[in-house]
Amino acid sequence: MINKILTLTAISLLLFAFKSDKKAYQIFDDKGKEMHYSQLLEAAKEADVILFGEFHENPIDHWLEQELAKDLFSEKKNNLVLSAEMFESDDQITLDEYLSGSVSEKTLKDEAKLWTNFPSDYKPLLDFAKKNKLHFVAANIPRRYASMVYSKGLLKLDSINPEAKKWIAPLPIAYDSTLQCYADIFKKAEGHGGQNLPKSQAVKDATMAYFILKNWSAGKTLIHFNGSYHSDNHQGIVWYLKKSNPSLKIVTIGAAEQKELDELDKESLGQADFIICTPESMSKSYRP
Repeated sequence: MINKILTLTAISLLLFAFKSDKKAYQIFDDKGKEMHYSQLLEAAKEADVILFGEFHENPIDHWLEQELAKDLFSEKKNNLVLSAEMFESDDQITLDEYLSGSVSEKTLKDEAKLWTNFPSDYKPLLDFAKKNKLHFVAANIPRRYASMVYSKGLLKLDSINPEAKKWIAPLPIAYDSTLQCYADIFKKAEGHGGQNLPKSQAVKDATMAYFILKNWSAGKTLIHFNGSYHSDNHQGIVWYLKKSNPSLKIVTIGAAEQKELDELDKESLGQADFIICTPESMSKSYRP
């Protein structure tokens, strides 16, 4: 009887310890089932394109991006291609020169339009590509053209220099205002900016999809890093990729923050194939 009581007490203590343990993250699938990193990795190995949606200031997201890139490289070697929203397409030459060692980090910082958190969050990915001689795609539209769409509309892109058009998705760019990702932007803005506001988001998605496809070929695995919103609910970049190549095998990873990590909040169900959930109290890698 005493042994039984001691056993039950031990089990209770273990359960309490488990419940009180503070997780840094929990991965869920699209239906809210708890998943392990190893399961995410296996799915990524089978994909043509992985869209890793992050919260830009979340250190766990950035750490897992680096870990996934390393683990995919162990399997794919030089068939791995890296790509990111955080580098604009007209900076590709400067990026290539840095990766080849032709120019210094100072030159990269002086000439490319790097994000504030580049040193802590994106330089490790770039340097990983440099060390292993991997191609890294500067996939995003130059911000001046996204701003042009916001102020003047998509048709304004017809007027830019023909040479500059190579840095954006081919014109005309399709746009579906009924997609949730764009309808939500329009709704939250309460009409300010009209449809040009979500169109300025769409032109980023279209351009990233274009450069992803341009740098992917059969037998390759391309992992693209973007803000989670650009690929959430299998829309945004995913919509443009599927429009051009319906047979493409895509795995999406999304980001969520919650007070507790015991289960996935209902509003995040279906967000992505895998959702990386971190505590709301998680420290930030930078403050925009």
